[in-house]
Amino acid sequence: MRVAICDDDEAQRLLIRKYVEEWALDNRVGLETKLFASGENFWFAWEDDSAYDLLVFDIEMGKLSGMELAAEIRKKDEDIPILFVTGYDSYMAQGFEVAALHYLLKPLRKEKFFAVLDKFNKIWLCRIQEEKLLFRTEEGLLSLPVSKIWYIEAMAHQCTLYTEDASHVLCSSIGEMIKQLCNKREFVRCHRSYLVNVRHISEIVKPELVLDDGRRIPVSRSAEKEVGRLFIEFYKG
Repeated sequence: MRVAICDDDEAQRLLIRKYVEEWALDNRVGLETKLFASGENFWFAWEDDSAYDLLVFDIEMGKLSGMELAAEIRKKDEDIPILFVTGYDSYMAQGFEVAALHYLLKPLRKEKFFAVLDKFNKIWLCRIQEEKLLFRTEEGLLSLPVSKIWYIEAMAHQCTLYTEDASHVLCSSIGEMIKQLCNKREFVRCHRSYLVNVRHISEIVKPELVLDDGRRIPVSRSAEKEVGRLFIEFYKG
């Protein structure tokens, strides 16, 4: 497990690392931690190495606050867990906006911190068992678990990837996406302009698919049989 700790207070950085190491030892979890003294230092390093499992941020940190840092990270990674450890309770609403894992107040109590790490560990164990895919977007590289991808729509020589609540313009053609995704049991080409994740189909109402949130995707007549077969097979397990 890789954990990044970003806090401009050295004593706080070392305390958080100490608690994380104690928790990892108690839970027999292999651990690598990296410490950062500012948001700017973390962001510079993140652009070269973003393969962390958990980010622990202070909020009030000089020019680039932990909240601003989290907002930038969410543009590239919707899923990485972010834990705020701060001396201020006025940022809690903003923490929800960036889908923070949790929000802990200083002085940090080990029992509460361990409880949050226990919660995170359950999420992490599920995620390491699920394949992640890498995509080139207009904003850089995007890593997503297979289950987070809802469908892909072709637009000229590019594609747009849709998740439950966001969209990302990919620097790839529909042909490249077919090569990357259609060898996986979750994805099917239902139309010349669409690839859809079968796990998010709630029903098939010809000539459309209805997704879990009500969005509708067209199905071509030539794809109806294959879409129906994969839909049935997927839910039979």
